[in-house]
Amino acid sequence: MEANFTDYFMLIEMEEKITCFLPYNTLACNAQKILLETIQRLQDSAVIKNIFVLKSGEAGETDVDLPENCKLLLTGKLQQTSTLRTIASHIDTPYTLFCTQAHPLQPGAYALERMINTMSDTNAGILYADCYKIRNGKPEVHPLIDYQAGSLRDDFDFGSLLLYQTAALKAAISRMDIDYQTAALYDLRLKISQTHRLFHLPERLYTELEQDARASGEKMFDYVDPKNRQTQIEMEAVCTRHLKDIGAYLKPDFSPVVFSTNSFPVEATVVIPVRNREKTITDAVRSVLTQQTNFSFNLIVVDNHSTDATTEILQNCAAKDRRLLHVIPLRNDLGIGGCWNEAIMHEQCGKFAVQLDSDDLYINHQTLQKIIDAFYAQHCAMLVGAYQMVNFNLEEIPPGIIDHREWTTENGRNNALRINGFGAPRAFYTPIIRQIKFPNTSYGEDYAVGLAISRTYPIGRLYEPLYLCRRWEDNTDASLDIRQINNHNFYKDSIRTIELLARLNRSL
Repeated sequence: MEANFTDYFMLIEMEEKITCFLPYNTLACNAQKILLETIQRLQDSAVIKNIFVLKSGEAGETDVDLPENCKLLLTGKLQQTSTLRTIASHIDTPYTLFCTQAHPLQPGAYALERMINTMSDTNAGILYADCYKIRNGKPEVHPLIDYQAGSLRDDFDFGSLLLYQTAALKAAISRMDIDYQTAALYDLRLKISQTHRLFHLPERLYTELEQDARASGEKMFDYVDPKNRQTQIEMEAVCTRHLKDIGAYLKPDFSPVVFSTNSFPVEATVVIPVRNREKTITDAVRSVLTQQTNFSFNLIVVDNHSTDATTEILQNCAAKDRRLLHVIPLRNDLGIGGCWNEAIMHEQCGKFAVQLDSDDLYINHQTLQKIIDAFYAQHCAMLVGAYQMVNFNLEEIPPGIIDHREWTTENGRNNALRINGFGAPRAFYTPIIRQIKFPNTSYGEDYAVGLAISRTYPIGRLYEPLYLCRRWEDNTDASLDIRQINNHNFYKDSIRTIELLARLNRSL
């Protein structure tokens, strides 16, 4: 009996094999050395059967002498649909491992065995795990977050080592009927998610080299950089197709917005939530109060219990101009969204509520007039403009103008489930935003209400820059650590999950 059990477990070990695919970056320094070291580390695991090295172009001088059970595949990038089809034809194992980055990578002890066992236990289509990242020569913990239905953004962080159930991978690739140049992995992930769970194993199973040392505030605008526009178009097409497949796509049919004839104290109210912005609040207030309009407006600044000179500055400004309402909430538990609720529910709030951050300022004296004129021209419940990135001294910095041209009337509210924001400045028709209200958070509150509004009502757009967005060291998102980034991303994914469920329930 004991011998039979031994034979049985040996058979299981023989069957549970992995085919691995590695990209080869011929332009990287020490590329061949890095590749061979990674291959050796992978082959140290008994569950690896074959390793394929993916190389673009034709065989040439940069080819390497690959070790046994390792073959060269002349193909495109891993992000291309044609590459995935080629990959599928070379897999004869139950599991497939993708290393998505061509950099030094070292699996932990028995890490791949752990991934196989967990995938078998959970029947996941894709499995990913936490890791260590080498930064400044030292390993740092790099935790990831759980995948959920609303994790639709194309920049979801899976790390660079992903294990696929081969049957699920091949089935998804067989359904790929559009050839993408940059969005194939995104397409693959969404298609697998329609039939299998994507499982996060919260264990640090490998070590890799950090490839992007930029601060979080620099990375967050990559997706709106004009040079990435073609990639964004492909990503939008993939996401839209996914929403159609699962029944969450919304056609461009909107409920009409009829502006109330009820009286408001003013036509427009600019809202500035603030806490401890003594360096910038005067500029922000001045940029509002110098607006030139043919209608009445006021400014509500919700001072969330500042502990620096902000409160005194606002008191002095309010004493000089009655249009400024300096509001200090009675509550001490408000985030930015809670401060917005204080403003929009205030009896002096106008028909339209217009956003301005305490760091920023309107680009000229006609901004408010343009925003309100656009509401009447576009008959929308929410309006979003564009802005220009500047440093503290108001000098333009990359990527320059952020106009969110990925938003279209035809597909904007579907694409909004893929991207991480709506743009700015934002403005709202007050009766509708009073019904919805903001979540009491200090991150993603504007995105949450934008999604909720877009489900029913049209969102208008102005593509010209309307304000100057200051990027400096005191921005709340200037330099976040990985845990703060994860908290923000998980919350926005949760918002998307809520919106996705609302759309699915609406279609029933």
